[in-house]
Amino acid sequence: MKIGISATEKTLDAPLDPRFGRCRYFLIIDTDTDSFEVLENDQHNASGGAGIQAAEHLAKKNVSVVITGNVGPNAYHTLTAANIKIITGATGSIQDVLIQYKNDELEDTTHPTVQSHHGMR
Repeated sequence: MKIGISATEKTLDAPLDPRFGRCRYFLIIDTDTDSFEVLENDQHNASGGAGIQAAEHLAKKNVSVVITGNVGPNAYHTLTAANIKIITGATGSIQDVLIQYKNDELEDTTHPTVQSHHGMR
């Protein structure tokens, strides 16, 4: 299974980025092989649609679960339409978040956690 985690940097030691559509990177972890790949979020500075674009990129990578800090309504609806499970409220390093996920310490998200265009600079 593949898990997409919003990250501030390209390593497993990086802090989770609390912004889904505006994060710089997604680390895509393959739980079957314990390997990961880095997906640059080239839409992080977009004037609009960043969450939708990020969700579509993760769907194309066959991600089953997304872990992030917050998710807006457009990204939420795009992810759920792609049958991607969403977990929000996570904090810490990517490795810490993976441990929390494997220990079933994170809860599924059932609604957007922020308004549209949250996290724009």
